[in-house]
Amino acid sequence: MEVPRLVTDKAYAAYEVKLDKQVRENGMPQHIAFIMDGNRRYAKEVLNAEPIEGHKLGRDKLDEVLHWCLDLEIHHITVYAFSTENFNRDPEEVGYIMELLEKSLYDFGNDEEVHRRKVAINVIGDLDLLPDNVLEAMHYAQEKTKGYSDYTLNMAIAYGGRQDITNAVRCIARKVKDGEIDVEDINEVTIGSFMSTSDVPDPDLILRTSGEIRISNFLLWQMAYSELYFTDIYWPGFRYIDLLRAIRTYQQRKRRFGK
Repeated sequence: MEVPRLVTDKAYAAYEVKLDKQVRENGMPQHIAFIMDGNRRYAKEVLNAEPIEGHKLGRDKLDEVLHWCLDLEIHHITVYAFSTENFNRDPEEVGYIMELLEKSLYDFGNDEEVHRRKVAINVIGDLDLLPDNVLEAMHYAQEKTKGYSDYTLNMAIAYGGRQDITNAVRCIARKVKDGEIDVEDINEVTIGSFMSTSDVPDPDLILRTSGEIRISNFLLWQMAYSELYFTDIYWPGFRYIDLLRAIRTYQQRKRRFGK
């Protein structure tokens, strides 16, 4: 006998309330990094639609997840919005994604909750690869949230973890050449201070949607001691209860930091 939808919905709602209370009573991760994967498959398999429809819903989901994290007082959020490899996709699809990113940046810059919570909006990645419209939106969002430090949203656009490390090494090499840094003084802290996310602590939790179990060149330096969590849910279908489950799993683990 099939369980009526209303019954299952009520059961999920009650479970969500219970889980919400449970995770708030334990140590909350201060930095979650999201690999937002599965937009195109969601469009194809769930909507029977073109990829752009999945990207549109994925963009809306980012806004929703940001506000969930703020409500849970997770102070730093980093999202893998667009990798350097994604430029190899169909140009029309890339152009549409860039338009969505532009809109997201303007919307975040004007978001009342962003300003109430004092969320600093940052873009990390190879900015030379971004079109002018995205750069203008980036400058707008960063200028509107300049000086905020209570919360941080890092949007990784045209980002690659190896390139992030390469850029840090180049900066350090220049400092050594100019006599500003002694080679013998270079350590992990030095390198970390030149990474694109140096203003925030390394991620406590890396969360990837869509069922893929890999990190795809994301925050390679920063995730050295991060906890990893993978869910089969596609990004547009990611729910608050899925976030709570990920946090609960994180809280149940004993972090060893390599010890």
